Amino acid sequence: MPTIQPITLPARLDKEAVNAVYRGIAPLYDIWGALTETKARSRCLEVADIRDGESVLEVAVGTGLTFAEILKRNPSGFTEGVDLTSAMLERARKRAAAIGGNNYVLNVGDAYHLDVADATFDVVVKNFMFDLLPEPDFAIVLAEFKRVLRPGGRLVLANMAHARHWHHRLWETVYNINPAWMGGCRGVALEGPMRAQGFVNLQREFVSQMTFPAEIVSGIKPER
Repeated sequence: MPTIQPITLPARLDKEAVNAVYRGIAPLYDIWGALTETKARSRCLEVADIRDGESVLEVAVGTGLTFAEILKRNPSGFTEGVDLTSAMLERARKRAAAIGGNNYVLNVGDAYHLDVADATFDVVVKNFMFDLLPEPDFAIVLAEFKRVLRPGGRLVLANMAHARHWHHRLWETVYNINPAWMGGCRGVALEGPMRAQGFVNLQREFVSQMTFPAEIVSGIKPER
């Protein structure tokens, strides 16, 4: 029998609403991250395999939980982070400043239109952003990530995933009641869209923490 593909729920918060929601939850976001996202973020970093001296971009840095870890792994390289919400960036800047160094920048930015030249980065990392976006926009954002990656560069994404078991569906139920309670996140699947954009050597892993389902998807921009 053919495999039945899970249906991705529609995105129900536009950019303005997302900005407002994350401005409101910024003071509490680290608690949510510790309870549901730590495992996926850690695995995302392991898969990214950042080597000291590389040029790294993190999109949707949030409060800087992953960004700070990237800085520790890349003291001789350059790391850039962008986020749509200034309130989240304020916390990311404090976290980065505590590590020290001047080999990084953190700016308000839009994943749809990165203010970066072509082929700038060795690695692009993204944690929990595609699960906010309308599914038709996945291709637009992935094309932008591909544009800023150097040939042979690595893209690693952590996303909320589709439910595998009944207990994962709790989060979809919460989303259906009020998407703002989930920060606008719902389960998505990025392996297919990454393949459609021409990324190669694709790998996907599923992880769960506190029944919260996540995927880590990675791929490489072809050399030519």
